[in-house]
Amino acid sequence: MAELSITELSADIRAAIAELKNRPDIENVGVVTRVGDGIAWIYGLSQAGYSEMLEIEGDDGQQITAFALNLAEDEIGAVILGDDTKVKAGSNVRLSGKVLEVPVGPELVGRIVDPLGNPLDGGGPIKTKQSYRVERPAPGVLERKHVHEPLMTGLMAIDAMIPIGRGQRELIIGDRQTGKTAIAIDTMVNQSRQKTGVINVYVAIGQKLSKISALKERLQREGVMDQTIIVATSPADPAAMLYLAPYAGCAIGEYFRDNKGHALIIYDDLSKHAVAYRQMSLLLRRPPGREAYPGDVFYLHSRLLERSAKLSDALGAGSLTALPIIETQAGEISAYIPTNVISITDGQIFLETNLFYQGIRPAISVGLSVSRVGGDAQTKAIKAVGGGIKLGLAQFRELAAFSQFSTDLDPETRKTIERGQRLTELLKQTQYNPYAVWEMYASLYATTNGAFDKVPVEKIKLAQDSLLRELKAKHAKLTTEINTGEKPTDAQNEQVLKVAKSVADTYKVNEKAVKE
Repeated sequence: MAELSITELSADIRAAIAELKNRPDIENVGVVTRVGDGIAWIYGLSQAGYSEMLEIEGDDGQQITAFALNLAEDEIGAVILGDDTKVKAGSNVRLSGKVLEVPVGPELVGRIVDPLGNPLDGGGPIKTKQSYRVERPAPGVLERKHVHEPLMTGLMAIDAMIPIGRGQRELIIGDRQTGKTAIAIDTMVNQSRQKTGVINVYVAIGQKLSKISALKERLQREGVMDQTIIVATSPADPAAMLYLAPYAGCAIGEYFRDNKGHALIIYDDLSKHAVAYRQMSLLLRRPPGREAYPGDVFYLHSRLLERSAKLSDALGAGSLTALPIIETQAGEISAYIPTNVISITDGQIFLETNLFYQGIRPAISVGLSVSRVGGDAQTKAIKAVGGGIKLGLAQFRELAAFSQFSTDLDPETRKTIERGQRLTELLKQTQYNPYAVWEMYASLYATTNGAFDKVPVEKIKLAQDSLLRELKAKHAKLTTEINTGEKPTDAQNEQVLKVAKSVADTYKVNEKAVKE
């Protein structure tokens, strides 16, 4: 440290530094010069590495953990993970020789933990056999395989139009209270319902503890908690814990990926993560850039999301699929953090506030949502029936806007609009109600092939429920065959259409009565 700054320090800290200089192990022992807002500035420790764990002696003799984040020539900026009120200027600091690690393994399944692996659910200590570094390099090009296996969400609008594959990163983006978390939770529920064996890792970044508690109860009720791990941080936690949470959750998910398993990780949400990193960076006196975010905020998320991958056969063919969530302000998809994350991910599901308030839920914007690789992983059955849906819905939304100004429409336009209205109604889905492959296929095939054209729009959901009940009760063999995901035969399609038409007859408008 420069002589000038040492003279500005108080006498007792100057004495501590002078004593430090006389010690032979100066490389491994330092002294806190100032502390505040969860950041400790430390003199000495010339051998400290980036992200290395430091042990600070608290004022009550207890060890407080911190990790090095700023490595300057004369001093270190360290982020305190414990109670920073117990750290005082003049406290001794030692190198631990270890980088940040988090316990991993099947023992964590069904538990709620903090980013350091400590249990938060009152269920007793967790004894794991292994731990992973919180920050790990992403798999290289040769260690990966292309995305080719479907990760079904159970949401018809997503699986048919914006499919997700194992190993993909699909962003869920939209304003607050538009159903972003609901999509992620439905995907978790579907993994349990369809018995896919995928482990869910839900990372709550700065979420209210009451919300996490309610989520746990709901997942237990749905039978999903026994294949789920929740990594939780609350708004009361230090910014350092919010910063670490996604990396810790990712390391926990990587354990299953590296052991020939499959994991799904949800980051809820990365907007809060960027804000926590901005807070830490400004306190560490890093220069602010656009919107006061530090210059490396892109690297913050890219090194996290690149760790999600489908591994090659040589490495066991495991996968880690990421569903990061980003909150926009007034639908501003071109803001700084949203554009950063969109450019890192393999597509996005954009949720519109207007659609949500119209009762179209999930409120997916067909025009702005895209999947860049999931089509390769789509099941053949859904691919066969979902091909024209996205285009059809986009055309319908455009025509519907124009048709408001015109009463006389040509038959083709009227047909497009009516089919679009029925598709929009069909794609509505309540929460915690994911569909199996055969349910999606039968519903979409019946609607796109005109079986429900005579059913009034408001009765489409009733007709769909009747169709699914009828197929399940009387055609169990057919539903089992379609559920494999293979492309159905012409005979199977005819059978579905026949049942759909007979169901539609019970719901269609009595034209004679209408004329009278």
